Amino acid sequence: MINLERKTNNDNYMFSGLDTVMLAREYGTPLYVVSEDIIKEKCKEIRDSFILKYKNVKVAYASKAFLNLAMCKIIEREGLCLDVVSGGELYTAIKANFPMEKIFFHGNNKSRAELELAISNDIGRIVVDNLYELELINNIAKKMNKKSRVLYRVTPGVESETHKYVITGQKDSKFGIPLVDDIIFEAIKRGMEYENIDLLGFHFHVGSQIFDNKSHIIATEKIMNLIKEARDRFGFITKELNTGGGYGIYYKQGDNPKPINYFTDAIMEKVFSKCKEFNLDLPTIIIEPGRWIIGEAGITLYTIGTIKEIPGIRKYVAIDGGMPDNPRPALYGAKYEAVVANKINEEAKETVTIAGKCCETGDILIWDLKAPKTEAGDILAVFSTGAYNYSMANNYNKIPRPAVVLVSEGNVETIVERETYEDLISRYNIPLHLK
Repeated sequence: MINLERKTNNDNYMFSGLDTVMLAREYGTPLYVVSEDIIKEKCKEIRDSFILKYKNVKVAYASKAFLNLAMCKIIEREGLCLDVVSGGELYTAIKANFPMEKIFFHGNNKSRAELELAISNDIGRIVVDNLYELELINNIAKKMNKKSRVLYRVTPGVESETHKYVITGQKDSKFGIPLVDDIIFEAIKRGMEYENIDLLGFHFHVGSQIFDNKSHIIATEKIMNLIKEARDRFGFITKELNTGGGYGIYYKQGDNPKPINYFTDAIMEKVFSKCKEFNLDLPTIIIEPGRWIIGEAGITLYTIGTIKEIPGIRKYVAIDGGMPDNPRPALYGAKYEAVVANKINEEAKETVTIAGKCCETGDILIWDLKAPKTEAGDILAVFSTGAYNYSMANNYNKIPRPAVVLVSEGNVETIVERETYEDLISRYNIPLHLK
């Protein structure tokens, strides 16, 4: 662990109390920087506004946003559960000794091997996506002489105001069991009949990066109606309702992120009113924020290299990263804000386009950024990269993935080592006939 002095050049951008130019110099670039201080602030808001405000509620961090051993330990310390969506994420949690009973396992096509790993480790909940999976879980649990606790992921048929690639609650979705009588009620019936299944309730998710609570309210009402119908038809008592996450954060001008209680209070109000109307027992309510916890807690630092100006058209400023460390702009037009970290107090006199170094025309990180006069060697700091940047990082063009450092109260520690060229080829083999 390194302690970086807080004395700094006033022209440098400070993040979580530390000089980002010093961080870039010490650890190299590209560099993911994650603030544990901000994560703790977010978790405190969740505790104050939801966990301590309401009885019988849980919060599961959606680990797909950002996960490694250190993050598992932070989430455990903060008292939250963990939402995983693959064998790899589950294995990471196992290696971090995360409490297995506090894990929710999602995914629309879990393999037999992944389910065997989950069931053998007695994880808390498996969120079942379809009837094929339900039967597979029952068979595996039977062979292991166990009973698996499950929730059904249902598709509420709700459209959310966000990018089409991150809408998940609409009727035409690859996720979940649709709210069609012949399908959902058959699923409930089977879940009650299978000896090695303990069906506890339902889960829904309406999408990601959402600023309005309307879709959560509508989806909650629909699932509360389902809960009543399941009781009336089968005597099934819903013990848990997982309402997902998707709460938006700030990326760019025009974004209007809300405090967590803007969503949770509306959800709980709807649950309370429907339980009273239908004479239902109050189920445990679960939320799954991921991006909301980690997104604004991360930045990425780059070093500027080539600068290329096309007179009257555009000025390209190239960085030492791009699509491999942040594919979101290329995938679905994600937009970011940034500053030249070593010229934070200089006037923005030019408009530049931040280009990545990959051999792809689409490798553009930011279009038309207002910036001071840029030069090779300047440090660029891109905001709100904590979620879905490290998680989606790849080795396109054989570019090693960046390191990740965790900053907290002036201290810095590497939690993911920078990849090397040797790492890139460490699993390659040459067939005998080519040697």
